[in-house]
Amino acid sequence: MANGVATGFNVILRDDPDFYIHQLYPIDFFGTTVYITTTHICTFIVILAIAVLAIFARRSVLKTKDAPSKFAAGVELVIGALINFVNGTMGKAGKKYINYVGTLFLFVFISNISGLFGLRPPTADYGTTLFIALVSFTMIQYAAIRYQKWGYLKGMFEPIFLFFPINVISEIATPVSLSLRLFGNVLAGTVMMALYYGMLPIFFKIGIPSALHVYFDLFSGAIQAYVFCMLTMTFVANKRNVEG
Repeated sequence: MANGVATGFNVILRDDPDFYIHQLYPIDFFGTTVYITTTHICTFIVILAIAVLAIFARRSVLKTKDAPSKFAAGVELVIGALINFVNGTMGKAGKKYINYVGTLFLFVFISNISGLFGLRPPTADYGTTLFIALVSFTMIQYAAIRYQKWGYLKGMFEPIFLFFPINVISEIATPVSLSLRLFGNVLAGTVMMALYYGMLPIFFKIGIPSALHVYFDLFSGAIQAYVFCMLTMTFVANKRNVEG
């Protein structure tokens, strides 16, 4: 069992880098064997990192009296930027969605850049990106039903009733496009880095990987997190018929 744990840990930390999802630990689930995979472990590590970061941020801000620490000032700066970002996109309705958008951005961003720390990004698994896209899709549909009421159902038959199937498909396409865009970009970076580490001689792995990680993990990861959150806010705002 110890060898199995060690092997699984090496796979997670890319001791022998590849871009596959590995089945690490089998679990009997009502007669069906399911597996704890690298995605589950890496997702747990990301969530744990976010929780620790949130705890330290809260304690740092609460301890602030007169002159805030650099960390507390940084936290307040980030929160202010988040509020401006959400309000600038959604207008007056933005204050209701700040917590969700902030959590969504933090999870997607840290998941995307987890490759910098030797993990396989959870967002390189379509199961992860589809799930968070479905959460956003649920929020979008809730906003449409709550604020448009019967007008939302009526809109599905516009401009004529023959367009109903097309309108339904366009709604279903929202979570599919959100999830595939994020999944494709992150997986592409993961595959590129795995191929680089696995195929090139060792002397080419000195120095150059840092630049590649900055682009594929940090820059691309930040852009994809921004795009995912921006599209989610735009869709929700459109369903609410919010202007500015």
